[in-house]
Amino acid sequence: MKKYFVVISVVLLMISCKKTADTSLPESTVQQALTACIAQSELPDDLIEKGLRQCAGLWTPADGSPEEFVEFCKIHLCADTQQKSLLFERMADHFETLLGHQNRVRVELMRPLHETGYQNLPVDQLFGAYDNAAHFEEDMYGSKIAFVVALNFPYFSLDEKTALAEEWTSEEWGYARLGDFFIERIPASVKQEMTLAATRAEDYISNYNIHMGSLVDRGEKLFPGDMVLISHWGLRDELKSNYADKERGLQKQEIIYRVMQHIIEQSIPLQVIDNPNYDWDPINNKLYLEGKEIAVEAESNTRYEHFLNLFKTYKAQDNYSRQYPSYIARYFEGELEIAEKEVEALFVELLSSKQAALTGQLIAQRLGRKLRPYDIWYDGFKSRSSIDPAVLDKIVLDKYPSLQAFEQDLPVILVKMGFSKQKAKEICAQIEVNPSVGSGHAWPAAMKNDKIHLRARFRENGVDYKAYNIATHEFGHNVEEYISLYDVPNYFLSSVPNNAFTEALAFVFQERDLDLLGLKQQDPLAASLNTLDLFWSSYEIMGVALVDMKVWRWMYENPSTDAVQLKENVIRIAKEVWNDYYAPVFGIEDQNILAVYSHMIEIPLYLPAYPLGHLIHFQLNEHFEGKDMGAEIQRIYALGRLSPQYWMQKAVGSKLSAEPLLKATSLALEQVMQ
Repeated sequence: MKKYFVVISVVLLMISCKKTADTSLPESTVQQALTACIAQSELPDDLIEKGLRQCAGLWTPADGSPEEFVEFCKIHLCADTQQKSLLFERMADHFETLLGHQNRVRVELMRPLHETGYQNLPVDQLFGAYDNAAHFEEDMYGSKIAFVVALNFPYFSLDEKTALAEEWTSEEWGYARLGDFFIERIPASVKQEMTLAATRAEDYISNYNIHMGSLVDRGEKLFPGDMVLISHWGLRDELKSNYADKERGLQKQEIIYRVMQHIIEQSIPLQVIDNPNYDWDPINNKLYLEGKEIAVEAESNTRYEHFLNLFKTYKAQDNYSRQYPSYIARYFEGELEIAEKEVEALFVELLSSKQAALTGQLIAQRLGRKLRPYDIWYDGFKSRSSIDPAVLDKIVLDKYPSLQAFEQDLPVILVKMGFSKQKAKEICAQIEVNPSVGSGHAWPAAMKNDKIHLRARFRENGVDYKAYNIATHEFGHNVEEYISLYDVPNYFLSSVPNNAFTEALAFVFQERDLDLLGLKQQDPLAASLNTLDLFWSSYEIMGVALVDMKVWRWMYENPSTDAVQLKENVIRIAKEVWNDYYAPVFGIEDQNILAVYSHMIEIPLYLPAYPLGHLIHFQLNEHFEGKDMGAEIQRIYALGRLSPQYWMQKAVGSKLSAEPLLKATSLALEQVMQ
């Protein structure tokens, strides 16, 4: 599930680097200020010049005259390292207050949209679209605080961070992360438009429910009458669960697959979205009301209208970005801090591997049939695949008859993961569990002693297996969110290098869900099967991420596109990626299933974080072997927001790579296929 990344890294999504040489101030003014500052400060001359030129590059005539700029620099430049350290500590205190309360306000305003139990009111959309932090950057420049930061804590590029990583102390890393804040000036109105589009897209996705009890196949209903599944998460997870149903599983999977295709193609009847009153035959796309066939009113292109609106609002920020001229560049180089080409190369390496073909052959053998497109979600390597879903639901519902029972058990889960009772109690005291309107998510705190939120689709009568599985994933996020806020060296190192690193820990928790229930796998091949499961999951989501990346490239090449053209090209790109990397394994061409993920519609370019998270997850698991996992999780996630590859080196002793998973998959295939 997605994680709401609303601390320092969200600020970075809204800003980008600007060349410090561009300034409205004459060079003579910059030189005058530089001469004066070097004369009065003991800090290194090159660092003084770096900060001063960055400050000058952000200064506009509205901020003051050239003379006022010189005077400002003389007053606010730190005189020595001791004064700089004191300023940094003061900034940390104040920023935690500002960002922490901004985050808290956002959580409260979004509750009616995120949590069940609220009567739906039109005004909730307006409050949800209101961005209480939209003027933060503008206010920081207006108050001159942003200039104090730029002057004393200049921005370092990714190349500079990489080169200096091992030389910097934790405090100096904090200086660099503070320097990431004010490197651009984006109008509040532009940010507000982005928030409005994102809120509308999120609400659309959160309420995209399919009433499975209303689906019919040749007049027969196969799903429970009260089963309601959100797209795409719930549909995918139900499809996965049916590998355990030897009688009707394949039939159910074919139905779900057609539902997904109708969503992608926008041929789904508008009448069946979040509405149980119509019977729908997805195979033939026929609709019935009280037993009589009625006309299908297709959803048309709503899905792609939301996608396009988000693209336009994110692209609008390009006008304020010189170093990173597109959202694509801002995301990969600025937010992920891994070059787009490097990310794509990692994905292509695994997608094109011989291990993909061999694993596909093994799956077909285990299924006793040819592969179908939805077997990208094959779930038969997991321990739970041999357990009847109804049995799993009963086990979990008996253990957690209420949401409160699950919340009370969180410290016990952490102890099972290797944490001390004291640390488990400390972490869980800050976590609030809520029933989710959408698929589920984790929302961090941005200041100490505020609540961290875990949200999942809990039933009214308790926690079923799907909700529990999602909740363990979100709980992994929560644990990261606590450690990387409370245990990092300083506030500006809060969080992790990028979203992939929090996803990695969420995967570590999620894959142990049966162990946490006491359902340990006794199969001697369990470790190899787990490796194959992780490999196949990576293989699936890497293709999905490539589709997302290629669609964004296409939109930038065709910025005046409309929703109809966008839909056509999303489907075209999905088929091309399928034909390149999946058709050789599946023996089926021109499938669009890779375009079903809802993230594409509501969270721009989030999808690449998942496969990167899988690779990090695997390297973490290898590192945990023979070690105290709870202690290692605490050590690793207390590193904070270093650059990605430096974090990996300090965490597990090697860089992020697909090679460890590929090697382990080859070994697992040998053992399983003996």
